[in-house]
Amino acid sequence: MNIGVIGAGSWGTTLANLLAKKGYSVTLWVYEADLAARMAKSRINDLYLDGFSLSPNLIFTPQLHEAVTGRQLLLLASPSQVMRHVLKQLQPNLDKNCLLVSAAKGIENNTLQLMSEVLEAELGTEVKSRCAFLSGPSFAKEVAQEQPTAVAVAAENLDVADRVQEIFSTDYFRVYTNRDVIGVEIGGALKNVIALAAGVADGLGFNYNARAALITRGLVEIARLGMAMGAVESTFAGLAGMGDLVLTCTGDLSRNRMVGMELGRGRKLDEILNRMQMVAEGVKTTLSAYQLANKLGVKMPITEQMYHILYEDKDPKLAVADLMQRALTSEEE
Repeated sequence: MNIGVIGAGSWGTTLANLLAKKGYSVTLWVYEADLAARMAKSRINDLYLDGFSLSPNLIFTPQLHEAVTGRQLLLLASPSQVMRHVLKQLQPNLDKNCLLVSAAKGIENNTLQLMSEVLEAELGTEVKSRCAFLSGPSFAKEVAQEQPTAVAVAAENLDVADRVQEIFSTDYFRVYTNRDVIGVEIGGALKNVIALAAGVADGLGFNYNARAALITRGLVEIARLGMAMGAVESTFAGLAGMGDLVLTCTGDLSRNRMVGMELGRGRKLDEILNRMQMVAEGVKTTLSAYQLANKLGVKMPITEQMYHILYEDKDPKLAVADLMQRALTSEEE
């Protein structure tokens, strides 16, 4: 099988390497031409995944059409906010039978669309039958180290989910199938928003009680929005829901938690983001989630306070006070 991987961040590079080590012919599109040249020479992604030697089966190119033309499977690992732009560019070279696997986690700003909706809008309705969405608790570095990891792949077409499961599974990377595309996408996107909040709590010096409360009530918010959009409730108790949420809210490798921690310590958002090489998807997803919740009439108080912190420069201490002092309610509400 000829596979193209679009996006050479830490996750795209890790998954491309996983597939190449399985013996597939894999071409990785690298946006930065100078990085592509260095990777071809050193077989190391020194910008996003330093310290890991990459498989000899892995080819690098800065030319998008070279990673797309003639591929039987395309893994889309670009940041969610540039996904539409990338799809517009690759569409002319895309084989009509190519399987599409999205590994992006986010909700597009302005349109408030999930990646499945962006793919359909740019590539046509028929593409739904050959799309899958990969999500779950999976830090790229730990997968690159071949540490045991379990994720979910969702597709409306179960044959596609089964095929992707077979292609990606290894003795250290276990893939479970799921039919709830919306739930898997919402879980993957919204966990980053809650991880920002968990980081803020850590940065403010709070301990385990606060973190447990944020994870638990955060999961409630994720499920509320997901079900309002047609997701299946049980999805949020699985790998793409609770699993990914726990990892991102507690793990030291979480970029979103790190951003939240810096906010809690008093640093400004622009200063934090300017120091980062990689994208913290939760920052822009917070805006989309806040607007989507208002549009659908879904109560998401943690998300709302993160929006005020990120986009209205609200003092994190005041945001915590406002969360804790809201009108008392039943846990079922």
